[in-house]
Amino acid sequence: MGVTVDLHLHTTASDGRCQPEELVQRAFSVGIRVMSVTDHDTRAGEGPARAAAEALGMEFISGIEITSVLAGKDVHVLAYGLPVEVPELEAVLSDQRQRRVERAREIAGRLARLNAPIDVDALVAAAASRSGKAIARPQIAERLVAAGHVSSIQEAFDRYLDESAPAYVPHTGVSPSEVIALVAKCGGVASLAHPAQMKKDHVIPELVESGPPCLEAYHSSHDEETQRRYLELARRFGLGVTGGSDFHGVGTRRAEFFGVIGLPPVELERLRAILAEASAVAQA
Repeated sequence: MGVTVDLHLHTTASDGRCQPEELVQRAFSVGIRVMSVTDHDTRAGEGPARAAAEALGMEFISGIEITSVLAGKDVHVLAYGLPVEVPELEAVLSDQRQRRVERAREIAGRLARLNAPIDVDALVAAAASRSGKAIARPQIAERLVAAGHVSSIQEAFDRYLDESAPAYVPHTGVSPSEVIALVAKCGGVASLAHPAQMKKDHVIPELVESGPPCLEAYHSSHDEETQRRYLELARRFGLGVTGGSDFHGVGTRRAEFFGVIGLPPVELERLRAILAEASAVAQA
């Protein structure tokens, strides 16, 4: 049935294709029994996903993937074990979501100049109609497909939206250190997401000084050698590790790793201890 622990999953609250309840059902069907929803810059999908998971007897760990910026490049920070109500964090996330709207409009402007216009107003309105929903590039890619400018999501990224493509617009926002500090203050546990995609291993020691207890060593974009490298880095710096498929839905990139890539049970036990310690420190 595959692995039982997946702590990196996305719903329609950000850029996933599954409603929270559908995602839970799909996760259960492939053998996942411990899960976390880690939508980009929003926790809007967490409540319904938790209720659906608990109804099936699954363990649900609260999560989110927060966008931060270092030297003009995205650094995604996963945060786990946060309380339900975290006003200080929500203020940051609200700002991040607004920045995503502004970024989407700038990307749309570039697409128009490239003769590939999309209806960005409809995209923004759809997000606004669902409080807490965040706009991300996969949704823009879907608009490009719908408009007939490309034939697939992958082509949309290759031609327009990847970091080296002409319509790409970098994020702006808080630094990784600020996000890590805020997560710790709120009683959560931070983990640097898919570090190989960051392509900045040299900054990991600096970020470790900011206090992230974990590194996402297990990820669908990490081959065995890469996974081994980040496990060794985690051990060297005394970090825990997290892991998940980063599933966004059927037909999306790396969807074949859903139910295949996840966190080994022994690492889950270590993560539980880190989560308990972080919560205790925040409440002290």
